[in-house]
Amino acid sequence: MTVLAIETSCDETGVALMVNGIVRANAVASQVRLHAEYGGVVPELAAREHLRNLLPVARSAIQTAGVAPEQIDLVAATRGPGLPTALLIGLKAAQAMAFALERPFYGVHHHEAHLYSPWLADEPARLDLNRFEPHVSLIVSGGHTLLVHVEAPLRHRLLGSTLDDAAGECFDKTGKLLGLPYPAGPVIDRMAEHGNPRAHHFPRPLLEEPNDDFSFSGLKTAVRYFLRDNPGLIGDETALRNLCASVQAAIVEVLVAKTVRAACRLGVRLVTASGGVACNRALRKALQEACAAHDLKLRLATPAFCTDNAAMVAALALLQAQHGLPPTGPDAEIRPDWSLDEAHA
Repeated sequence: MTVLAIETSCDETGVALMVNGIVRANAVASQVRLHAEYGGVVPELAAREHLRNLLPVARSAIQTAGVAPEQIDLVAATRGPGLPTALLIGLKAAQAMAFALERPFYGVHHHEAHLYSPWLADEPARLDLNRFEPHVSLIVSGGHTLLVHVEAPLRHRLLGSTLDDAAGECFDKTGKLLGLPYPAGPVIDRMAEHGNPRAHHFPRPLLEEPNDDFSFSGLKTAVRYFLRDNPGLIGDETALRNLCASVQAAIVEVLVAKTVRAACRLGVRLVTASGGVACNRALRKALQEACAAHDLKLRLATPAFCTDNAAMVAALALLQAQHGLPPTGPDAEIRPDWSLDEAHA
């Protein structure tokens, strides 16, 4: 089965071709430079860039995959959640392609697609569920932080989510306070590598609470007050590195502790992680160490599949088709606030 998938939930235009479970092309056009000037994603500009980029990216992916349009068996796109104007571009383009090719269309849930990105094995990238087992999955990105109990393929249960700022938002907003360029997450990751994570103690929100939810707004506020009371640190390179390391340590400790605690409570032996923040090296290392200490297996999405991409959309659509789930239909609309609990499960 050959799947063409489109991802336009935020600021990256992605088109992927998956043939018999193998990712033959995964093209992405990033808008980071465009939005860096504003310190965050501007929805109207994102939509215009998707309009400009979608057809060239699709042509590039089809050419790379060596697939003729008539060989495509189904078309998929992210239906939600995400920025409404951005989602609209990809969804309607995919529906038009499906209509023109007389192929079924699947509109998939963005976060549900992230659940399967750790199962896209590398070289060649292939959807491989042969070693699938029930697990707890951490999805951690710019706008969302979720813990999900995945009981079986296409069967999941949301355990907890962010109550205010997600981990990625905390990274970016902290970076803005520090005068770092957008997106600040990767910059903080690099600066923290040579900093002291114990230099400053910042709060670990909800760390001791008996739930699986996350809250990083208070941590961001704590950094703001710290900078107000210590204005001279911004110009000191060593102090800035220590500050980045300390903030990162607080975020990572909460993410890892809550993930491992949920896995142990539910009695699963596997943890997975995906989403843009899952590229963070300190988080990946801490997850590896914590899982090893608790005798848990760990599957991390490769960096190429951590950030928004269409390959994971293709993987989920393929799974849904293989399990006999009906196509979404040509009249489906976007669902910007689509809850993961309401997705096919």
